[in-house]
Amino acid sequence: TVIQAAAQGAFQGPICFFSKHLPDLHWKDLGPVVKQAGFDGVDLTVRPAGHVLPERAQEELEPAVQALRAAGVQVPMLTTALLSSDEPTAEPILSVAGRVKVPFIKPGYYRYQFKDVRAELESVRQQLSQLVELAGRHGVQVGYHNHAGYVGGPVWDVAGIIEKLDPKWVGYYYDIRHAVVEGGGVGWKVSTRLVSPRLKMIAVKDFYWDKIPGKGWQQINCPLGQGMVDWPGFCGMLADADFQGPVSLHLEYGIPGATKTQKQDNTLVAAKRDLDFIRKCLAAAYKS
Repeated sequence: TVIQAAAQGAFQGPICFFSKHLPDLHWKDLGPVVKQAGFDGVDLTVRPAGHVLPERAQEELEPAVQALRAAGVQVPMLTTALLSSDEPTAEPILSVAGRVKVPFIKPGYYRYQFKDVRAELESVRQQLSQLVELAGRHGVQVGYHNHAGYVGGPVWDVAGIIEKLDPKWVGYYYDIRHAVVEGGGVGWKVSTRLVSPRLKMIAVKDFYWDKIPGKGWQQINCPLGQGMVDWPGFCGMLADADFQGPVSLHLEYGIPGATKTQKQDNTLVAAKRDLDFIRKCLAAAYKS
């Protein structure tokens, strides 16, 4: 049972398929496919070109969540592009999310202009704090995603903002792949420990650096376990923190397929392989 597993220290969080990677499937058809692949839930895109368009959230988000749940999968998180409570789609998305009891959202990305970084971070603080306030009013928690190249990539920068806000309503959506990009051999360990007390969700993906002729050093996405992420080390830190939140599995590496059907089939094969990998890593870490 869940209670027995929790008592033994097992990982109980839902492992979710990031819906971005099945763009040609309507949300009505997504649930059974994800369920059959072995996932516990869906990280549902509610953003431009997503499974639910932001401007359609008022009409479609609740039916989409209900359809996924009817197929036997959870919807613990939504991936959005929201940056401010002033955006016209912020209220509809967050109000519906609260009504259907989706606990977490990922906001969008704030960009550096690389001029006056302190002033730029102050602007982020104002926007994010207002967005968190609106989300909290609807009972929805915000997990900020650390993505290399954006505000929050190094984690330290956005930590100064997040740490001053209510931990009940905002924390981190931690991405170990991007943490390794920005943090090298030790920085990711520091940032993982830094986010642990306020960890809401995690993203799992992998990469390695490669020197490409004419382009220099490039980040190459790859299947889990084939890149630079120290999965036993990272999962061990998650176990230390007893993280039990949603895990969103991403497939950012190239997946072949001459037709949409072939690509979808190959995507699901890759997803099952990566799902098996992360389940084993988490099981080993939490067991020990």
